[in-house]
Amino acid sequence: MSNSPTSQNNKNTEVQIEAKSTFWLPVKQMVSAGLFLFLAVFIGQLVPTLEIAWVSAVLLLTIYLFAFEIVDVDVAAATIMVLLGLTTLLAPLMGLEQGLVSGSNLFNGFSSNAVISIIAVMIIGAGLDKTGLMGQVANWILKVGGKTETRIIPIVSSTVGFISCFMQNVGAAALFLPVVNRISSRTGLPMSRLLMPMGFCAILGGTMTMIGSSPLILLNDLMLTSNQSLSADQQMTAWSLFSVTPVGICLVLTGILYFIIAGRFVLPANEGEGKTLSTMAYFRETYGLDYELIEVLVPSDSPLVGKTLEQVERPYKVRITAAQFANGIQRMGPGGLDRNVGIEANTILAVMGASDALEMFESDYGVNKRPDLDTFSESLSAAKAGIAEVVIPPGSALIGNTAMELRLRNVYGLAMMALHRAGDTSQAGQGVRDIEFQAGDTLVCHTTWEALARLEPNRDFVVMTSNYPREELRPHKVGWALGFFVIALSMVLFSDIKLSIALLTGAMGMVLSGVLSIDEAYEAVSWKTVFLLASLIPLGMAVESTGTAAWIADQTLSLLDGVPIWGLQLAVAVLATFFTLVMSNVGATVLLVPLAVNIAIGAGADPAVFALTVALATSNSFLIPTHQVNALIMGPGGYRVADFIRAGGIMTLLFLVVLIVMMNVVF
Repeated sequence: MSNSPTSQNNKNTEVQIEAKSTFWLPVKQMVSAGLFLFLAVFIGQLVPTLEIAWVSAVLLLTIYLFAFEIVDVDVAAATIMVLLGLTTLLAPLMGLEQGLVSGSNLFNGFSSNAVISIIAVMIIGAGLDKTGLMGQVANWILKVGGKTETRIIPIVSSTVGFISCFMQNVGAAALFLPVVNRISSRTGLPMSRLLMPMGFCAILGGTMTMIGSSPLILLNDLMLTSNQSLSADQQMTAWSLFSVTPVGICLVLTGILYFIIAGRFVLPANEGEGKTLSTMAYFRETYGLDYELIEVLVPSDSPLVGKTLEQVERPYKVRITAAQFANGIQRMGPGGLDRNVGIEANTILAVMGASDALEMFESDYGVNKRPDLDTFSESLSAAKAGIAEVVIPPGSALIGNTAMELRLRNVYGLAMMALHRAGDTSQAGQGVRDIEFQAGDTLVCHTTWEALARLEPNRDFVVMTSNYPREELRPHKVGWALGFFVIALSMVLFSDIKLSIALLTGAMGMVLSGVLSIDEAYEAVSWKTVFLLASLIPLGMAVESTGTAAWIADQTLSLLDGVPIWGLQLAVAVLATFFTLVMSNVGATVLLVPLAVNIAIGAGADPAVFALTVALATSNSFLIPTHQVNALIMGPGGYRVADFIRAGGIMTLLFLVVLIVMMNVVF
């Protein structure tokens, strides 16, 4: 069949398409490189100094590498950092007196407040997750929002948006990374469909209070500095904590509605770098197992009441993997369920089997099937349990015994679904638990990953499934984790200590108290994110120190003579949006607030409103993954730069429209 003319033609067509795409990709890159080079030369003829010309060229190179993904974004950022460092050596050849960034400042990004803060919040988030706390949050979201994208996105996004109005947005996003990961594993929704809405709303949430983002925290101080050069009738009054709340709420709601309405069109369906893959397709193909796991409630009038597991499982070809009795006690795993356990009224059971067997089981016993796993949503989630392969090796003490004799489920936590021997597979309901084990037998079992991990050192088994999540939760450490989280958050909100020191206090407290080991803390850090951000900081320094940013701002605003006040305000917001993409939002705010104040005074507008416009517009960072939050979610979400450009482009325009409208309505 595969050699038919039709299939052969299809293969030839696929080869031709692949060849064309392979050919056009470098052509497209070469043409775009030529255009960027022409643009760099053209700008070089307009700028007042050679330093600005070279920085503009480096800026264009950065945009080119990001937009066309010649290399990974972290590699591109590190390359730009190295090039800036080499300008110290090549300065005479470039016509410069000194390099664009001094060697002593080149690696300041790795010790910057922002990067150290990101490392700390990743560790804090991992610590809270290790105690099981974030899993409980995910469980609550699933209960409230179900398993549909249009319901989960607003719940997660609004929660993160609210949290980020009282703490740094990257901290809020980092805390919810494990929550989104668990929701993804339980619902089957790709991380990429959930992380970008969460990340964007974390950024937007920072606009709801004056302590929600670094630019807003700095704004009042910058306004007081500007007041020193203003007359008495032009003095600006400091903004209060909730002055920006109406604007921020509208921005957050805009972001949520945007993803609810347009999410299915703009969000990619990628697999992130840490995505846990389902193994059911493998077992279906290899052993013909097409099993489902359902949750049922046993009513008091069910014929099932009073029966043992053994009396139920064998005739109906199903396996009961977990039970919760009327007193609330759950039993599963080693020492949990025995074949002689009796079923009581109002018991909740997790039952696995083929769909036809499950239908017969439901019909005959009158149990109430629940639409989704509810009681066992956490304990039997893909992160906690699944189907695994275990082989009986030569010399095993199990050889010659049956699963029934060994009480495999009760002793080892293995609910055997099938036994594969010499090319033949015996499934549940076919007497599989009465077959004496032989060397080389493969047991296909439903088990918790914790139970499977305990079997790995046992020489009576060879665990073949190796890619399961090895998660050791420490619920007894939840008090320590919450305590150090509250300490860190309190230091951020109620003290003047640097953000990085406050967050590192919480992170190191979790390590010292045993919530996390130091190796687990290292593993919690996304080093791709760290290198991306730290490597871009020298570029921001070069843009600011050489006067490039001031020149771009002056040239842009000189074109706006005669423009109405709202137009000037929009231009200031667009400038702030551009600068925050290529330099830190703090740097952009410091640079543009004095400029915006002077523009407002010249146009007869309120300078405080223009200054606030700058501080809010620096949160409009959705186009490329240079913002700390976007860099944080890029790896776990498996995003490409093109994904941010597609989804972030529309969000950027919506942000500007809502910002200008609300600023003019409220102020």
